[in-house]
Amino acid sequence: MPGLAFIHQPSSIALPRTSLLGFIAAAFLALLASAGPSLASDDKDALFDALKSAKTEAEARLIEDSIWWFWLDEAPDTETRHLVDEAMRKRDGYDFEGARLLLNDAIERAPDYAEVWNQRAFILFLQDKLDEALEDADRALELEPRHFGALSGKAHILMRQGRVDLGQQALRQAIEIYPFIKERHMLIEPKGDEL
Repeated sequence: MPGLAFIHQPSSIALPRTSLLGFIAAAFLALLASAGPSLASDDKDALFDALKSAKTEAEARLIEDSIWWFWLDEAPDTETRHLVDEAMRKRDGYDFEGARLLLNDAIERAPDYAEVWNQRAFILFLQDKLDEALEDADRALELEPRHFGALSGKAHILMRQGRVDLGQQALRQAIEIYPFIKERHMLIEPKGDEL
């Protein structure tokens, strides 16, 4: 399931820029991303505003990466961040149970850290524990309502459960936040309506 947004890891590959404006935007976003947890809420808002108004998919991906880094860097301490990083490594090695156990520890340490709930939601999804995955995605969204990854993950979960209308609703919310989200191709056009 590598295409799922709620598992995205920020890219370290810089995309080429064809205009001065693109270069300036990329530099601004890199500066915001490098600020990590010291970003003010206004800066975080600026990232989401830029994500919503991105003109190209390449530009949106750069902004998306900055937001993912920001979310990961919101860990309240280095031990919690280490647990999440190690869980992601275990997940990448298909050790889903090992990843889940590490994320359980991280949640116990930092129950108000949205990204740890999002990461565990994905692990539970991979383990086909859909009700638990949905609970974790909802908890991530309570803590970070603009978490487009948790929203698209929620859409995947609901649609796998056969709850397509609710899944489509979650997907529309994710697209409202992030118009270029990869899962946008899953959107079903309502009969007689324009999107």
